[in-house]
Amino acid sequence: MPTNATKKTKLSRGEACLARAVPKLSLAVQYAVEVAGLPTRAQVRKWVKATLAVDAEITVRFVGEEEGRSLNRDYRGKDYATNVLSFIYSSTPVQGDLVICTPVVEREAQDQGKTIDAHYAHLIVHGALHLQGFDHEVEAEAEVMEARETEIVIKLGYPDPY
Repeated sequence: MPTNATKKTKLSRGEACLARAVPKLSLAVQYAVEVAGLPTRAQVRKWVKATLAVDAEITVRFVGEEEGRSLNRDYRGKDYATNVLSFIYSSTPVQGDLVICTPVVEREAQDQGKTIDAHYAHLIVHGALHLQGFDHEVEAEAEVMEARETEIVIKLGYPDPY
């Protein structure tokens, strides 16, 4: 006769729903540059999954200065390369692209005294939160977003990005 420790129990419908509540991620990672030290696909997946509250289809593209500048100019009207750009196509499920400008990330990591790995993790978390509707244009929203970023980045094993 099985004991409680060995007896298999059937999940209730609510428990089954909770068990399936882990958001699904369809992820593509594109490397448009050949630079040493870029995050692996597995790292990118781990970082994006850590942010997800809903199912998502996301492409993360690592680019050079020229492509980063061109995209920022064409889509945001700002004629310089920036660290991360988020392009949202749908919110339910989340569908979007993140563009990471590697030379900018490398300069920032060095200037801020961060490891390159920690800075990539932070920026991918930051961008993935943007794809889910977080923003930082208004101070109150920025506080919420930064708190969420900090929580996720620390859970991933990196220091507070701020």
